[in-house]
Amino acid sequence: MKKTKQIFIAFLATAFLPVAAFAESSGKNEFNPIETGVTSLSIAPDARGASMGDIGAATDPDAYSQFWNPSKYAFAYSQAAVSLSYTPWLRKLVNDIFLADVSGYYKIGSNDNQAISASLRYFSLGEVNTSEGDGIVGQSLNPYEMSFDIGYSRKLSEKFSMGVVFRYIYSALGFSESYAGDQNTGASAFSADISGYYTTYPIIGRNECQWSWGWNISNIGTKVSYDGGENPAFLPTNLKIGTSFMFPLADYHTLALNLDLNKLLVLTKPRRIDFEEGIEGEEEYISKLEDWKNMSSITGIFKSFSDAPGGFKEELREITWSLGAEYAYNNQFFLRAGYYYESEFKGNRQYFGLGAGFSLNVLRLDASYMMATAQTSPLDQTLRFSLTFDMDGLRDIFGGRR
Repeated sequence: MKKTKQIFIAFLATAFLPVAAFAESSGKNEFNPIETGVTSLSIAPDARGASMGDIGAATDPDAYSQFWNPSKYAFAYSQAAVSLSYTPWLRKLVNDIFLADVSGYYKIGSNDNQAISASLRYFSLGEVNTSEGDGIVGQSLNPYEMSFDIGYSRKLSEKFSMGVVFRYIYSALGFSESYAGDQNTGASAFSADISGYYTTYPIIGRNECQWSWGWNISNIGTKVSYDGGENPAFLPTNLKIGTSFMFPLADYHTLALNLDLNKLLVLTKPRRIDFEEGIEGEEEYISKLEDWKNMSSITGIFKSFSDAPGGFKEELREITWSLGAEYAYNNQFFLRAGYYYESEFKGNRQYFGLGAGFSLNVLRLDASYMMATAQTSPLDQTLRFSLTFDMDGLRDIFGGRR
């Protein structure tokens, strides 16, 4: 598809803040989303988590735990698994943007109490044709973002585990001006995740239930910049906290209720409208903006809890929440539903998720569908497909366990 440079930049501004037009109807001072670089790192890769409203901090472990909470791998039921997923993204706007993901893990050690894991993500923004003005078409570019990470998780007790992930990120979305015209430039970054997972099995009545808690601080790392450091951007460092309660409905029937809370650990970029008019206000704004540009990511994490111009009220708006449920029959057939909420002043991503899954001893197929509740949201009608291969099942087919 053909797009000019100006349209492309406008698209990037709205792709992850889908209802920015809300700012006009409710006041510019109120609408103040947090700006980050490499925003595709925040997209859920799998259909299971997406169908429950983007949930995964404390749900049962699966091959996609690398994204949600890698410490869950230490409690995985299977020895190893590999998964593939494909997400056509923003289908209401364009038809050539997608996210592809490959994830997997392998449990090591004599007691299966530790695991290594890895994932590869590729986010393509399709074809972009730049414009040199007067209707002259410039270069044809294929901007994309990708990341590769490896992780390690280990049980520290029978009920608690922790995990760490190291990630390399490359983003080729920028443009630089040169005598040769617009050229695509890339930016690299490194980040790490640290997470924890706790699960216990309380007896309620005569039934054994499962209650789990999880947390993950993801994308703690360097900044990215497409112009030599003039305008650096923070990675989408995120704090995720969640809980999951699973209980039996009858023989072979279970229901899990899940809740996730998220907060970006990123400083809010200063805005001119938040400062007084006149020379003093301009000087204060410039000073704050320079501090924002020069601040390290680690310092920004700690200051992100008290930096919002609107005070504590605005800090609460930065917290998104997801509520979802998963019904399972004999761990073979699954139905899922959930809801995701983000404040209208911080991006206005609000949507229902629906999905289903079918599992055999070798593979599991999951699908999800997103229905946005915010008006004019380009996230509406988003589909995801996931395919997981269980290595224990494959080993049973080709020779059985030893």
